[in-house]
Amino acid sequence: MKTLLLAMLLLSGFAQAADTPVRNVPTVNQRMKAARDAIAKSDWRTAKFETQNVVSEEPGNADAHNLLAFSYRKQDKPDLAKAFEYYKIALKLNPQHKGAHEYIGEAYLMDRKPAQAAQHLADLEKICGNRSCEEYQDLERAIAAYRKANP
Repeated sequence: MKTLLLAMLLLSGFAQAADTPVRNVPTVNQRMKAARDAIAKSDWRTAKFETQNVVSEEPGNADAHNLLAFSYRKQDKPDLAKAFEYYKIALKLNPQHKGAHEYIGEAYLMDRKPAQAAQHLADLEKICGNRSCEEYQDLERAIAAYRKANP
């Protein structure tokens, strides 16, 4: 009798499980792709949502911290405090992260701190081993444009 009761309980659990809708949770890679797609469309709200989920799931993901910071910086009303917070986490996790160095340098220019931007340019030169990597060149152009606009 106990065996029959146990079997019925187990089987009823399987029947419920079959009726319960399955929720497909996106993987970290899917979320990062969704964030990059959102960034390409300047959809900062979606980009922040996706990268915040990645950061929650993988707090050691420097790329997610970098993209989250980028989204805070690029949104209609930039939140530089949040951007700096996440760029610094990205660089703490990966001090060689070229994208984070470029983007934090650009954030420093937005914050009118060209000396800090120049330091990240120097860091990029060391990381890249030259001045020809894309991140170095982008930040170099941004600093030159800043200096031209702010003599």
